[in-house]
Amino acid sequence: MILRGRFVSAFMVVFGLTAVPIGSEEIRHVSKYDISLGILPIATASFSSEFNSTDYKITGIFKSAGIVNIISRISAETSVIGRMQADKLQADRYNLVYSAGKRTRIYDVEYRNGDVTETTVKPEPRRNPKNWIPVTEDDLHSVLDPLSGLIFPATAKVCPSRLPIYDGESRMDLVLTLKGTRPFSTDGFKGEAIVCSIRYMPKSGFRRGRSDIEYLRKTPMEIWFAKAQSANVYAPVYARIPTRMGPVYVTAVKYGG
Repeated sequence: MILRGRFVSAFMVVFGLTAVPIGSEEIRHVSKYDISLGILPIATASFSSEFNSTDYKITGIFKSAGIVNIISRISAETSVIGRMQADKLQADRYNLVYSAGKRTRIYDVEYRNGDVTETTVKPEPRRNPKNWIPVTEDDLHSVLDPLSGLIFPATAKVCPSRLPIYDGESRMDLVLTLKGTRPFSTDGFKGEAIVCSIRYMPKSGFRRGRSDIEYLRKTPMEIWFAKAQSANVYAPVYARIPTRMGPVYVTAVKYGG
């Protein structure tokens, strides 16, 4: 099924939208997304962020829709709190509550200066040691959370060559390549978006030979970043995520406010 945990995790990685403050005043940034499999609507999502001069908080909600709900309702609530830095947003704590039907799993990750200090998963998943690639201590140094990892201050490089991400279960690298610019418009934005190709490179915390991971690893995603003028950051407004059932499109229907 297309909206299983791995897709939701991939979505949260590329669409944790946020904003940063001007001066010391706190600002709020709200963005909403429609998600479709081809032309079929399958989910919606929204993100809200609050900032002051040193700290930030992001919250997000993901809900399945359309034909997906006939099979099983899927939802996710996520949040991150952290500190503002010159070239990135550095998380202190990341949380994800993922529900599929009657099953719910909670991920909670604590960071200190980019290093993971504690991970809690409830209920603890069952893993076969014969094909599970465990996360090592080395994998948990100098990593980013899935929500604020793809937010770039206006002075930083958009589409950096490598982003190390840890989502509470899996450690992955996102390898980005600049592809140019494209026009994009939605409620709250009209202008040029920076287009990047993204390759998903799993490192640890996944089952060896899993077909959806292998497919995503071999097929690049595409993501567009637009500048939020009042916030002075670049954040995602559009993405194409490949799946074995066809491409999933994620489009911002509101960007800012």
